[in-house]
Amino acid sequence: MTGRYKAYPEYKDSGVEWVNQIPTHWKFGQLSKLFEIKAGGDLKTEYFSPVLSESHPYPIYTNATDEKAVYGYTSRAFYQGNSITVSGRGDVGYAIYRDKPFDAIIRLLILTPRSNICSKFFMYFIREVIDFQVESSAIGQLSTNQISPFKVVFPNFEEQQKIASFLDHETAKIDTLIAKQEKLIELLKEKRQAVISHAVTKGLNPDAPMKDSGVEWLGEVPEHWDVTPLKHLCRFSGGGTPTKDNLSYWTNGTIPWVSPKDMKSLRVTQTCDYITEKAVVESSTNYVDSGALLMVVRSGILQRTIPVAINDNVVTLNQDMKALKFNNKMAVDFALYFIVGNEKALLLEWSKEGATVESIEHEYLANGLLSVPPLSEQLSIVQYLSAEMEKFSQLETKASLGIELLKERKTALISAAVTGKIDVRHFVAEQEQPQGVQG
Repeated sequence: MTGRYKAYPEYKDSGVEWVNQIPTHWKFGQLSKLFEIKAGGDLKTEYFSPVLSESHPYPIYTNATDEKAVYGYTSRAFYQGNSITVSGRGDVGYAIYRDKPFDAIIRLLILTPRSNICSKFFMYFIREVIDFQVESSAIGQLSTNQISPFKVVFPNFEEQQKIASFLDHETAKIDTLIAKQEKLIELLKEKRQAVISHAVTKGLNPDAPMKDSGVEWLGEVPEHWDVTPLKHLCRFSGGGTPTKDNLSYWTNGTIPWVSPKDMKSLRVTQTCDYITEKAVVESSTNYVDSGALLMVVRSGILQRTIPVAINDNVVTLNQDMKALKFNNKMAVDFALYFIVGNEKALLLEWSKEGATVESIEHEYLANGLLSVPPLSEQLSIVQYLSAEMEKFSQLETKASLGIELLKERKTALISAAVTGKIDVRHFVAEQEQPQGVQG
């Protein structure tokens, strides 16, 4: 890593193949020589509480990449602060520094220092330098025996502390920039939905005379628009699942079979599963011509959103989907934007209160009211929204790329610092100026 950071004056071979050279005064050693390594076991119910209290002040950690996530609380801490937890399953090798007493369960590994070393320095090293998926025979699981022989490189205690402090300061600045970009993406999504909702309910002419729609959440719509039940604008069709027991229904299938897991964008061109013609003939699924509006009507995702998409090819559906084929009063793209722009209100309108399974009730869906401009105006609104969505998409892509670049910089900075590629021994954090003082 080049730029404002300098290298150490002299280097030597590290003795660790994937670290290469290290500063001449640094050492290397096995994790098991530096730390006592244990694995979290079963939950100790006699000490457990789901809530924090004076009697249960200690957090219980399990496998997670969220440093603040806790499983619950315990009245007895089995591990002291200044330790490292390392995930043994899932995102294997994710290390977190723990500065206060705690307990750990379910395959979480706990590294407690055997001598006077800076645990936070080694946390950074384990998290960003060691690749357990490549270096270990374990895939998806990491045990105490498997982590023990891994080698690390390190300077003296004082320098470990310097490097850890440097990384705390610099990564915090990067994390702040990442959070700002993530907030920008959220604001862009909110703005995008507001733009869609306004266009499909109020139109593009701010001077158009308005009338009451008769629908509380919809409010006023342009005077020349209709407000029409969905059942008068389209015909509905459902789907089904050919039995998995008959391999001839699925082997070498070429017909797209759409299920909720395929509904990740506003156009469906490919699916995870394909079925054969025989499956269509002999099961409850049906062909859906291209240009239909596909909708998820039964899924846990309906708690927060209504996945909809337009199919570019002939497809079939599973039983958790519906296809809406519109007549000449409604453009399918306008209908899609209407749902996307008003999904929170529509979820309340179309869902059955108190249902044990998240679903859209067909009766509520069919009788749901949509604002219906003249077809030519619908097409103008669709054209306008398509252009606006492209602008939003470009801004979101730019922000997402910025986040990825910041994450890459963070990883590179940590790796360079904990392997001695940059010298931060003389690092001094910038002091914030007191309010009212100007430079």
